[in-house]
Amino acid sequence: MRENVLRRVQYGGAKHLPGLLFEMLRSTRKNSKSTWKVLIMDKFTVKIMSYACKMADITEEGVSLVEDLYKRRQPLPSLDAIYFIQPTKENIVMFLSDMSGRSPLYKKAYVFFSSPVHKELVAQIKKDSSVLPRIGALSEMNLEYFAIDSQGFTTDHERALEELFSENAEGSHKYNACLNTMATRISTVFASLREFPRVHYRVAKTIDASTMTTLRDLVPTKLAAGVWNCLAKYKTTIPEFPQTETCELLIVDRSIDQIAPIIHEWTYDAMCHDLLCMDGNKYVHEVPSKNGSATEKKEVLLEDHDPVWLELRHAHIADASERLHDKMTHFVSKNKAAQLHQARNGGELSTRDLQKMVHALPQYSDQIDKLSLHVEIAGKLNNIIREQCLRDVGQLEQDLVFGDAGTKELINFLRTQLGVSRENKLRLLMIYAALNPEKFESDKGAKLMQLAGLSDDDMIAVNNMRCLCGPDTKKSTGGGFTLKFDVHKKKHAHRKERTGEESAWALSRFYPVLEELIEKLSKGELPKDEYNCMNDPSPSAHGLPTSSSLRTSPAHSMRSRRTGGTWARPRGSDDGYSSDSVLKHASSDFKKLGQRIFVFVIGGATRSELRAAHKLSSKLKREVILGSSSLDDPPQFITKLKLMSADELTLDDLQI
Repeated sequence: MRENVLRRVQYGGAKHLPGLLFEMLRSTRKNSKSTWKVLIMDKFTVKIMSYACKMADITEEGVSLVEDLYKRRQPLPSLDAIYFIQPTKENIVMFLSDMSGRSPLYKKAYVFFSSPVHKELVAQIKKDSSVLPRIGALSEMNLEYFAIDSQGFTTDHERALEELFSENAEGSHKYNACLNTMATRISTVFASLREFPRVHYRVAKTIDASTMTTLRDLVPTKLAAGVWNCLAKYKTTIPEFPQTETCELLIVDRSIDQIAPIIHEWTYDAMCHDLLCMDGNKYVHEVPSKNGSATEKKEVLLEDHDPVWLELRHAHIADASERLHDKMTHFVSKNKAAQLHQARNGGELSTRDLQKMVHALPQYSDQIDKLSLHVEIAGKLNNIIREQCLRDVGQLEQDLVFGDAGTKELINFLRTQLGVSRENKLRLLMIYAALNPEKFESDKGAKLMQLAGLSDDDMIAVNNMRCLCGPDTKKSTGGGFTLKFDVHKKKHAHRKERTGEESAWALSRFYPVLEELIEKLSKGELPKDEYNCMNDPSPSAHGLPTSSSLRTSPAHSMRSRRTGGTWARPRGSDDGYSSDSVLKHASSDFKKLGQRIFVFVIGGATRSELRAAHKLSSKLKREVILGSSSLDDPPQFITKLKLMSADELTLDDLQI
């Protein structure tokens, strides 16, 4: 999706259109006599399409008009129509009303469902004798997921925390509906890629036989069962679907690591989404107007098509700033006009100077445009870091996590650092609460929140973190409310330092727990008392294959059978831009990679976890693909925690 999620088929001018969507549009050309077609979608499939491609890509494939299934449409009886819709009863009714009777809206209909369609709905279509001759195709696309990255996707369940983990989730209709649709959407990933995974999942954390397991602690188990049921059907209904395991899938929830969604992540990508007021990947900045008299606002997308973004997104903000400075210096040294401009402006080139040079040097406009954009963004980020004292905040965050600071240091910080914002104090206290839950079982927690000047709904966010943990408070997993604080130890680290991965950049110690879990999964070393596997019925093995079995049978993987069979775009793709996915030489070397590893996080993934997927793909020589119900930046995650007490709050009440 976007440009990378599905396997890419390099045909004609459709280099930006993902493979399955391209095949859907191209397949209609065989039997259709009309050159131009109408594309009709529902609200859900419109979103899938918008993640995958732009209108220009669709137009290149012969689509002249895109219509909403539920809006009144003008009859176009001379044109064929492509329906890309969810297989719901309501959608089928709308489709039949379009195409039945003496005067159908379109000449012929090519129908593509986003997920498997029930037999009853197919029977309903077949009943209408006037519609049947007008159907050119009736297919299941198995495409109900949204790409956020070359190695990441979501199922678009933005309220999963509230619907699955809140106090009133027990027995609610939303609980079951959320899990069912999530399972279907995850399964379409494997259907579209022709992969059959070993399904590993985090088991419920019951303390003993007398402890009741809560529904929210069973979420990973129930989701794994739902995915498994869908996959079992695929084995008998989808042609060429593998009959033996070809990859790994690990299903976990947010309880494995409550710190990762809150702590400041210091990479360029994470900082942009955390500190700037961005709408998704959209950034708005000011550029000189064409007449040169004033400035105008311009929207840009920080995505894979931007080579500077692609290079810097996972770099530490300090490293990104240095590299941008070097790029600018190099550009000026190679360009005489830029040197003259620099001399005229006293030896310094500002962002505005670079923007003016776009007009003066049109042959370099794209290069200067992107460079000036990122110089501006990096400058803004560094100003915010300085103004909000984020280096001090970040240092204390990481010291708390690695056991170099405790209650005393936190109290001293809250008393002395008056320039720190309420939001950042909230994030510090949420990290502290995740590490020291027992402190918030007494009035100590309330006093800390009072000292920080938190609002009532801030306190709700801190307290709602309890909903993300199981009943086991004895084990130390490095995650969240499952941890205890030992006041008698000089250093009580809740996360171990990673040896051999020291960075030259400050505040780079933190890593998500998911990174360790993926490495353990790759080696076949997941803790047997914490993770089971749906594929292995043996109770003694707990469903965990040995490390050797994880690497066997690559010949069974469908990857080698599929055209351009990679999740990510190859580095040498013909659009001239690179991808820092593991698939550096995908066109020739992808067969040498081990089986794919898919990880799904229920309750929202983080940018640090997405970065870990890229990093481990190179390290493990296996494509690691991160899926989640949503991708959350800290402000979003905190808002969602507050909404878990929806009976007491509305969106208008929140003060994020």
